[in-house]
Amino acid sequence: MQKISKIRLILIIMSVWAALALTGCDEIGKLISPATGPEQGPGGPPAVSVVTIETQKVTLTTELPGRTAPFRIAQIRPQASGLILKRLFVEGSDVKAGQVLYQIDPAPFQAVLDNAKAALGRAEANLTASRLRAERYKELLADKAVSQQNYDDAAAALTQVTADIAYYKATLKTARINLGYTKITAPIAGRIGRSNVTDGAIVTAYQPMSLTTIQQLDPIYVDVPQSTTELLRLKSSGLNLEGTDRNKVKLMFEDGAAYPQEGILQFSDVTVDPTTGSVILRVVFPNPKNVLLPGMFVRTEITEGIDEQAILIPQQGVSRDPKGTPFALVVDAESKASFRPLSLDRAIGDKWLVSAGLAPGDQVIVEGLVMLRPGTVVTATPFEAPQTPPQTPPQIKEAPAAGPGTTPPQKSEGGAS
Repeated sequence: MQKISKIRLILIIMSVWAALALTGCDEIGKLISPATGPEQGPGGPPAVSVVTIETQKVTLTTELPGRTAPFRIAQIRPQASGLILKRLFVEGSDVKAGQVLYQIDPAPFQAVLDNAKAALGRAEANLTASRLRAERYKELLADKAVSQQNYDDAAAALTQVTADIAYYKATLKTARINLGYTKITAPIAGRIGRSNVTDGAIVTAYQPMSLTTIQQLDPIYVDVPQSTTELLRLKSSGLNLEGTDRNKVKLMFEDGAAYPQEGILQFSDVTVDPTTGSVILRVVFPNPKNVLLPGMFVRTEITEGIDEQAILIPQQGVSRDPKGTPFALVVDAESKASFRPLSLDRAIGDKWLVSAGLAPGDQVIVEGLVMLRPGTVVTATPFEAPQTPPQTPPQIKEAPAAGPGTTPPQKSEGGAS
């Protein structure tokens, strides 16, 4: 009897294992078998969302890299030789035009000036006596009281004294100029850099090495290279330039942040750089807070013009073949998906600017493209752009306690419970 009970127990356990195995296979089969979408019934045409093409007016811009450059730059060099007594500015500070930067020892130049003053005074003192002697000899010459030679000597002495006065006046002026050169001043206002000399240094007039450099940063230049290919394309684009301010330029930093003030396109260079094949566009930007510094890498946005008949389609409606050629699927008159190769100009936001391949009235498929082939009959509905719902704080719901007769919720493929 015990052997029969053991055999029955073994048979019961084996039957339970078999039932569990069959149940697991059934569940695995349900997961592997493909589910039929709720919108696509067996044998029905697939549903797609389409955008009807309409032309619109679009302002086209181009983004080009550039480098900042100072509006004006002055390299400070001495105009007189001597010893630097003192530096009179703070490195890295803002200086004004005419501000004294360095003081050269003025003593030798002051001595030359005093010498020129004394020589001029001596010459002017001899002028009165020489003039009276010449006039007196002239009167005596008429009465034959003096010889012609005496009169000629007196007239020559007067002429020499007059010439000496003119010479010493010029010498005095030169001495004053050289004395003024002992004060090295700023020719422009701007931000001054580091000093290349210290107190006690010996400098020479018009030496090759500059003492320091001043850069005017407000306003500031941005030099933008533009390729000749792009320049010719813009000239032949046929864009409408009326109603656009092409001289206004926007600026972005390296991290993508926008500069708050707009610049003005000043000029376009007429010489092409043979090494790069580009021309330089110079833009002037206001820089009141000195945010822009010389040598910074920036990006500029320059207005090209207005395209009166622009065609824009969502980027999700454009696909590419194995060769990388862009194309789109449109719904033709027979409600079939039709293949259209495209020529794309550029991306504008989340849309493509199409230059060729589409015409007004075409219905471009933007949703339902998965496994859709040209020639398939489709059911088209207008595409509605998704609207971003207002963000609300997430709510945490407490899951119900599991008990007998309750089954855990199962998620469908679309994510709905």
